[in-house]
Amino acid sequence: MTILVFDSGLGGLSILREVRAVLPLSDIVYLADDAAFPYGGWDQDKLIIRILQVITRAIEISTPDLVILACNTASTLVLEELRSRFDIPFVGTVPAIKPAAEQTSSRLISVLATQGTVKRQYTRNLIAEFADEVHVRLVGSESLAKIAEAHLTGGEVDLDIVCRQIAPCFFEQDGARTDIVVLACTHYPFLTNQFRKVAPWPVDWLDPAEPIARQAKRLLARGRVEDKSVPTSSIKSDGKADIAKFTSNNPPPASVRLVSGFGLHVEV
Repeated sequence: MTILVFDSGLGGLSILREVRAVLPLSDIVYLADDAAFPYGGWDQDKLIIRILQVITRAIEISTPDLVILACNTASTLVLEELRSRFDIPFVGTVPAIKPAAEQTSSRLISVLATQGTVKRQYTRNLIAEFADEVHVRLVGSESLAKIAEAHLTGGEVDLDIVCRQIAPCFFEQDGARTDIVVLACTHYPFLTNQFRKVAPWPVDWLDPAEPIARQAKRLLARGRVEDKSVPTSSIKSDGKADIAKFTSNNPPPASVRLVSGFGLHVEV
């Protein structure tokens, strides 16, 4: 059983570790579109074409049983198109607005995302459908994904910048305060400790990784895909290791070390 996990960079590793927890026998192909990272500066139409081309090629090569778009941008732009093109299940990563609206006590939540995700109608449709009785503040960051990517490979995190980026998430209304912040970018869970350090008050930082992994398991069970591999570290019963691919074909050594720590062998 093969699962393709796609992200613009390394943030999708936050999804991969949860997939490993619920589907420990699966073979993983992790694809990072690092040649195009970050997606924030791309023209939307050109970005759609690129993502579709990259994922289509990856599906042709790896023939996965399921694909996880571990990227909010990719999910909001191409998820439905991919589902119409391929007869395999896809799991998208979209802002966890519905569970946040169900769990909030103060009725004040924030969605911390990239600027592109904040601007998209897809996100606003989620609010209209699932959070019409909740005050939702959309906060688009222009630098947190880059900060997280650098942090993952050993870079220092400037807490002052982090503080400024997340500050708009915290607001008060009629004596109530924000109590949930939705992490609407898969890079952001890797900065949760830093977020907690600079937050003006405690909140729940809602990470979608676990429910995404559970959804992948449900879809595979529904399709009756049998897992016949043997959990021997990252080496499978057929002798293959879980692999990572980078669209640049030349990932920096720090990225190679990082994905190796996640049990992935870099394939070029």
